Amino acid sequence: MVLWSKEQDKLSTDMSTGTERIEMKKEGAPPAYHHSNGSVHPVILPGDPDERQPNAGEYELTEVTSFSDRAEQENDHSEMVVIDCRANAKGQREEDALLENASQSNESDDTSTDQSPVPPAPLKETSFSIGLQVVFPFLLAGFGTVAAGMVLDIVQHWKVFAEVNEVFILVPALLGLKGNLEMTLASRLSTAANIGQMDTAKEMWKMIMGNLALIQVQATVVGFLASIAAVIFGWIPEGNFKMGHAVLLCASSVATAFIASLLLGLVMIGVIIASRKVGINPDNVATPIAASLGDLITLSLLAGISTGLYKELDYNEYANPVVCVFFIALTPVWVLIARKIPSTREVLYSGWEPVIIAMAISSVGGLILDKTVTDPNFAGMAVFTPVINGVAGNLVAVQASRISTYLHMNGLPIAEPNPSPQKCPTPCSTFFGSGVNSRSARVLFLLVAPGHLVFLYTINSMRGGHTTLTYIFIAFYLAAALLQVMILLYLADWMVQWMWKRGMDPDNFSIPYLTALGDLLGTGFLALCFHILWLIGDRDTDVGD
Repeated sequence: MVLWSKEQDKLSTDMSTGTERIEMKKEGAPPAYHHSNGSVHPVILPGDPDERQPNAGEYELTEVTSFSDRAEQENDHSEMVVIDCRANAKGQREEDALLENASQSNESDDTSTDQSPVPPAPLKETSFSIGLQVVFPFLLAGFGTVAAGMVLDIVQHWKVFAEVNEVFILVPALLGLKGNLEMTLASRLSTAANIGQMDTAKEMWKMIMGNLALIQVQATVVGFLASIAAVIFGWIPEGNFKMGHAVLLCASSVATAFIASLLLGLVMIGVIIASRKVGINPDNVATPIAASLGDLITLSLLAGISTGLYKELDYNEYANPVVCVFFIALTPVWVLIARKIPSTREVLYSGWEPVIIAMAISSVGGLILDKTVTDPNFAGMAVFTPVINGVAGNLVAVQASRISTYLHMNGLPIAEPNPSPQKCPTPCSTFFGSGVNSRSARVLFLLVAPGHLVFLYTINSMRGGHTTLTYIFIAFYLAAALLQVMILLYLADWMVQWMWKRGMDPDNFSIPYLTALGDLLGTGFLALCFHILWLIGDRDTDVGD
């Protein structure tokens, strides 16, 4: 019920919204209807006093273009008007229509306010659509790891690898940068694209600049720490320390990490923007493409840079320190850029723990690789190490990125606002559940065996490696690969949800841990397979020489 008295010059309201009011601006002026959004509409009362009887439901709200035109036609009256806005259904409908139109008009006229774009609706995906989107980037990434394996199989005989064995320890740590940095970058940007944070050019460029600067800082620091870990792991077993080799490892590691991260970061940004524009989920394609180029580019850079700097040891003793100092000196510049962007400032301060721990885990895998491939009986392991580690890292990164995006979207109005709390996942719920994440886990796991068979056939056709592909070797190799991926997919399901419940962004924390564990598990299982095969008599070391 709305009451208006001229003496009070205002109306009180008991309408359900509780936000509207009608006021008199001055003596003789028509009452004005004030909407909660700021728009003002006059209330038109009939001109004939006989018609203005306090019968409920007979008065309507009508929009006019001018107060002054109507005010001239009104006479001075001093009486109470009673309007029941609920009594007349027709009046109520017209009032609702008027308010809706006025609100829309007010919003369209307000051009001074920056409004965020509405996040896109989540993509509906079936097992077939997930597999179709994943399989081609997966195969592309797999062939990239095959190429990286062929490169490692060749460069393991180069002088720098033979004289400075610690370079092998750098291999998993630097290859792990694609999981620590590039795949984490791809996951962050994929989530941002899926929830509508890159729909405007201004937001997109802020995300790009901040994230590029961030991964350059992380790459420089991780490269430096990886070289220290390689020196320590190489020095402890042998007890022999050479300063020249230590500086060589530092310069090679920092330069490789910096250049590889810059190149791969630019590729990732292009892939995510392009995939979003053509309607493909970036989570399904970005991380595999990062891996397809990551291993090959990183290994090639490491081999080339370390060889060039090794040659300089005898001619220019300042070359290695200058290279190391140059890349480290650029770090403050990248820090200043990353600090200006809110989305990367938090990661710059709090995102070091997973990156550094993942580097340490990968370095342990590098120690296993170093002690295995330097034994002539197991030289054939080198060509398969990037493949088994790369395939597992690709698949688990896709799964972790998808689960993280799912959790982010459940926190927004475009998805279920109150998702039911989940208990600690079990292997059965991870692989045999009815949810979209279980569906994608099944699809990714089923890609392991066919994918590895294709990659093994490719290596055999190119006569790479030092091992004959017997049925026994293939059986052991596939068993190791399936067990590795099964463990990683389950850990991804548990770890991402565990981090989410504790307020940690899985995009920044989960993938470094998962890919580092993949490197450790893959290298360990593969070394175990070669030792078992050697013990049961399936041994050869001359294939591919």
